[in-house]
Amino acid sequence: MSREPTGLALYDQTAQDAAAAVISAYSTSFGLATRLLGPRPRPHVRNIYALVRIADEIVDGPAAAAGLDARSERGVLDGLETETLAAIERGFSANLIVHAFARTARECGIGSDLIEPFFASMRTDLSTARHDAASHDDYVYGSAEVVGLMCLQVFVNAGSGHPVPAPADLADGARRLGAAFQDVNFLRDQGHDEDALGRDYLGLTSGRTSRTQVLDTIDADLAAAAAVIPRLPADCRRAVTAAHDLFAALSARLRENSTPGRRVRVPDAVKATLAARAWLGFAPRRNPS
Repeated sequence: MSREPTGLALYDQTAQDAAAAVISAYSTSFGLATRLLGPRPRPHVRNIYALVRIADEIVDGPAAAAGLDARSERGVLDGLETETLAAIERGFSANLIVHAFARTARECGIGSDLIEPFFASMRTDLSTARHDAASHDDYVYGSAEVVGLMCLQVFVNAGSGHPVPAPADLADGARRLGAAFQDVNFLRDQGHDEDALGRDYLGLTSGRTSRTQVLDTIDADLAAAAAVIPRLPADCRRAVTAAHDLFAALSARLRENSTPGRRVRVPDAVKATLAARAWLGFAPRRNPS
């Protein structure tokens, strides 16, 4: 008898493969970190990344390049949110990426309390270009902190059969790591966001804050996250350490280079070294304060 999956099992596997293709195409850094996850959480984190990336692409250029105006982009985004919530309820979607995410949400306990803030932040990109401190914090919560919380739900619950809320200290660490990732990306993309999209997330153009203040906040968030990484399940620690250390390295490089138009990156050889350190069980790196 053939052991190849058929029916729903084949569809589930195809959806999972589609999500893996998204992270492979869009992110070398997170793709590298995800490969350090154990087989229990790995496909679920890829499923989360794929849905988040597709939503982000709706508001960040590709949809507009296809000829959609802001109203049409909003309609597509709203439709994706509606389909995502419905797929979680019924256990199936004709959209492979949504189907993969819904399987993860059902198994790991990811609910509308995390999904709705994410889509609300994505909608913000269609209407708000300049952020004050409050709108920045709201945006970062919805666009990044809840994604960290989704991944934490995977770390705690994948394969358990009975999802439970994550411990409060781990949830705080997940939120702060997500916030640090997002603010690093805002600094890296400052020139593009300003010139191509007309956006100022951090208030650097208006003078509301400074690069040094932003970097100090990033490093404080990274330090808080590093303190709880050792409490994560063993099959997740290496990957989270690698991701943490990559962004700590980016933060350090951003301090050294203050040119907005130049996108700072970590060389591939350094990424490999950070991944190797994480794989060997080294503690997360700490940037000098």
